[in-house]
Amino acid sequence: MLYDLTMPSLTAKRIKGKIYYYLRECQRVDGKPKIVWQQYLGSAQQLLQRMVPPQPQSALVRDYGAVVAALGMAQQLDLVSLIDRHVPKQGQGPTVGQYLLVACLNRCVAPRSKAQIAAWYDRTVLPARLGLKASQLTSQRFWDNMDRLDAPAIARIEQEISAGAVARFGLDLRCLLFDATNFFTFVDSFNPRATLPQRGHSKEGRANLRLLGLALLVSADGEVPLLHHPYAGNQSDSVTFASLTDLLTQRCRQLSQQVTDITLVFDKGNNSRANLAALEQSPLHFVGSLVPTQHPDLLAISRRRFHALDPQRLPGVWAYRTTEKIFGVTRTVVVTYNEKLFQAQVKTLEREITKRRQALAELTASLQRHHRQPSPGLKPTLEGTQNHVQALLAARHMKDLFTVHAQPGPGGLPQLDWSFNSKAWRQLQQTLLGKTLLFTDRADWNDQQIVEAYRSQFHVEAAFRRLKDPHWLTFRPTFHWTDQKLRVHAFYCVLALMILSLMRRQLARAGISLSVARMMERLADIRQVVTLYPTSKGQRPRSHTLLTDYDAEQKAILEALQLPPSPTP
Repeated sequence: MLYDLTMPSLTAKRIKGKIYYYLRECQRVDGKPKIVWQQYLGSAQQLLQRMVPPQPQSALVRDYGAVVAALGMAQQLDLVSLIDRHVPKQGQGPTVGQYLLVACLNRCVAPRSKAQIAAWYDRTVLPARLGLKASQLTSQRFWDNMDRLDAPAIARIEQEISAGAVARFGLDLRCLLFDATNFFTFVDSFNPRATLPQRGHSKEGRANLRLLGLALLVSADGEVPLLHHPYAGNQSDSVTFASLTDLLTQRCRQLSQQVTDITLVFDKGNNSRANLAALEQSPLHFVGSLVPTQHPDLLAISRRRFHALDPQRLPGVWAYRTTEKIFGVTRTVVVTYNEKLFQAQVKTLEREITKRRQALAELTASLQRHHRQPSPGLKPTLEGTQNHVQALLAARHMKDLFTVHAQPGPGGLPQLDWSFNSKAWRQLQQTLLGKTLLFTDRADWNDQQIVEAYRSQFHVEAAFRRLKDPHWLTFRPTFHWTDQKLRVHAFYCVLALMILSLMRRQLARAGISLSVARMMERLADIRQVVTLYPTSKGQRPRSHTLLTDYDAEQKAILEALQLPPSPTP
């Protein structure tokens, strides 16, 4: 009988009275058969177990896609080692960098308080990847490590991380955006340890709470934060800008050798003579906006003198260019008219006008009923009527559009006379609505470049919206009660913003255009499933790891972020 020596064969061997099976392959070597490969298979019982699929004992489902993507970006930024280099720590346990990394990842994926982070962490793939136990992530441990970070250390770390991001990802720094906002906190009114949270004008309508201000410098390329600064919540934007002019210039010098070609974009809330004088002394260029009502001569320029900008890039936008003295210095001024903005403003004001007409008509009718047939009880007073009218006309432009007179009538009851000023309404449409006043020191730029630079301001506004998103990356609630811890909280929230912004930018460069929220939703849907199988006592548990099904878009996202298509246990 002839045997094919190139095919694997099953061979039984008796060892100490027991039979064990091997799979082996023989080949002829120098004309003689020789075993060239052999694999031990085990006993007949073990072979049977291999042939009959075992029933799983249990399965573990862990968060994978979002946390692994954010972790990968944090590793590219070298966050842990960089933080630990500036804030070294002796002894055992996680380093300061590792604690801040976990805090950053949590902010990126599922913002929790420090007391809840350990439970969240344990439901992700992070324990296997970071080597930290959930029991090490107590709120007290977090606070102890946060105490090691003071404001100068945060500034040094952020500068180095920003420089690394610019160098590694080739961020375009020619246009940088500056703006500030505030976040409401739940810091107790009588807490003397925190001076940053103060009552002021809340941009979210929560003036009854203490506010924490946050200023950001963001790149137009990718909306990546490059500088942040927490400040007292009752401080105005112009004061904040003034205090940061030197720091902005210094950061730009650190990030780019071509600092003379950087243009800083900011809105009208940052305008002041001192701020513009400071910019004049810096190597930075700027594009800003003016308060329209402070420049009636510019608003009065006829639209017939405007010229249309590129209809492809700026459809429906017209511009008029001139020069004007702004805070004593002659600047290039571009007055823009946006038809789409005009229509939206007219529609909004018409709605508000209609509401006031109805409210004033109802108030007039109510007063007339009291005159015709006085009723028992409290009577309307002149002061109360005037206060009511004042509240009705408090919204912008309403006092210019309505003329209202409240005066005493028969029996001391107030009378109301009002009218709508149609002439003022027409003038408002012809002068202010749809217009924006821009000014700049970039006389070398054309109108298109100036308008597009100012429009890039939406990038920093988008960054603030992300920090206020309740689902991803939310800045609040801030469960910290001292200025130092509030600064650290702001720091890792901004680091989380940088991570997600760079991820989104990486996807965009791969042709995948998604919002941060959509990107994280798609990634969060990809989970890791670990199936555990029963084993004999004393043996290491057998497991099988795979990812939940993902569609073509999710696969493209994984590939663009250079994530492995199959998970590691």
